[in-house]
Amino acid sequence: MDVLISGKTSFKVEVPYKLIETGDRGEKPLLVYLHGRGQNLETFEKTMAPLLKFRAYHLFIQGPYADSEMTGHREKWGYMWYLYNGKQGSFIKSLEYTAEFIQEIVDHVRQFIQANRLCLVGYSMGGYQAGYFGMTRWKHTNDMIVIAGRIKTEVLTQTRISNMKHQQILAIHGSKDEIVQLAPQQAAIDFLKSKNVQAEIRVLNETHKLNSKYIHAAHNWLMEKGYELLEN
Repeated sequence: MDVLISGKTSFKVEVPYKLIETGDRGEKPLLVYLHGRGQNLETFEKTMAPLLKFRAYHLFIQGPYADSEMTGHREKWGYMWYLYNGKQGSFIKSLEYTAEFIQEIVDHVRQFIQANRLCLVGYSMGGYQAGYFGMTRWKHTNDMIVIAGRIKTEVLTQTRISNMKHQQILAIHGSKDEIVQLAPQQAAIDFLKSKNVQAEIRVLNETHKLNSKYIHAAHNWLMEKGYELLEN
């Protein structure tokens, strides 16, 4: 038996997304939501409902990779943003591949809306992806909220760092988080601050599980940064 050809190629899959508008028409922020591992668009939309009280466009995107490990029932499968085989090179490549697909969706929806700033909101695995997207797509990203994830600052070059000075970044992390340790995320924020990037971390007395306290912290930060609440 002879191997005639061996190589690699890429493929694309169809991934659902949903764009919601809250408040009156006109220019306003675009918030892009990236769920955690094992979640999907519908569950994350319900979880992040308190942020729909902001006058904004809200874009929920579902991860492109099915996660069969979370349940044996296909109809209840969750989804992931990237694949990881233990090798950093493959990890970064997977983050980049998914970032390209997120960019395609954002570029598409922006044709039909009046978005004046873009904020990424990512939880856990979605937080890793949000951080990577923001650092590598600095032209498109104004704000980032990374909940129970880690901003992989090792992908930064000096050029990327210098181009991130306009961004406002918030990390929200639990002191009891045993899934994604606090120390590496704290170190990432300290590094960004040392480079004069507007980054901060708020540590809660919580575990890795996303709950109302995390969302409340994100809500308060958005208010501080000038995001407008809907009128009652």
